[in-house]
Amino acid sequence: MNPVLDIVGAVFLLLGAMLCFAAAVGLVRFPDVLTRMHAATKPQTLGLLFVIVGVAFSLQSFKPLGMLVLVAILQLLTAPVSAHMVARTAYRTGQVREDLLVEDDLADDLAEAGFHLSSGEDEGESADHRD
Repeated sequence: MNPVLDIVGAVFLLLGAMLCFAAAVGLVRFPDVLTRMHAATKPQTLGLLFVIVGVAFSLQSFKPLGMLVLVAILQLLTAPVSAHMVARTAYRTGQVREDLLVEDDLADDLAEAGFHLSSGEDEGESADHRD
């Protein structure tokens, strides 16, 4: 066992834990769906990657490396896509605080595509319609 690799692994584990904690705090403290989705994906994904690197350094073996790489790849593929879909759904159903948006590119893109967002619809109905 190499004590230097153990220390490097512990540092990565600590950094990963701090980023995951920051993501959890962001989920509780941020005011709307879009900022919460950002907090749920960005620091949490990087935090998990740091934890995986820390575990790899701490184990000092090549046997679990394949599983750790698979977990990292799946996390990188699924978290941003799911956050994107949740954010678009929240936007289309009017769950986004427009006073917090600096620039609303999605409204322009949806208008060019022929979709109209109306705020007076029931929650069960779709918020986008074709002309």
